Amino acid sequence: MNGDILRVTATPAALDLIATLQSEYGPVLFHQSGGCCDGSSPMCYPQGDYILGDEDVLLGTIGGAPFHMSPSQYEYWKHTQLIIDVVPGKGGMFSLENGRGVRFLTRSRLFTDEEAAALNLRRSPV
Repeated sequence: MNGDILRVTATPAALDLIATLQSEYGPVLFHQSGGCCDGSSPMCYPQGDYILGDEDVLLGTIGGAPFHMSPSQYEYWKHTQLIIDVVPGKGGMFSLENGRGVRFLTRSRLFTDEEAAALNLRRSPV
């Protein structure tokens, strides 16, 4: 079952923007910025322009673009599915959408108990 559970997904608006950026820059990748909450900015870079760390975690792909985060960020986010969206605003200084009047935004939802079990995640006691 866990092959069906996506750790990262994207809205149609995000997929459209990714396709636009890929047509302009070629293959791109995402790296989740340092925030730990909804509203954190995923950063989009041309593949090859951002050097991933040896320990960075690949969560999946959106629109054909790999989506990574640092191990410390993964600890914050591992119990959630990330949903990449596009909203009005200014993109991150080095993110490819900057200057377009829109920015990528990370939303999230907790995995259900069944999804968490399939992914072998243990929930922390509250």
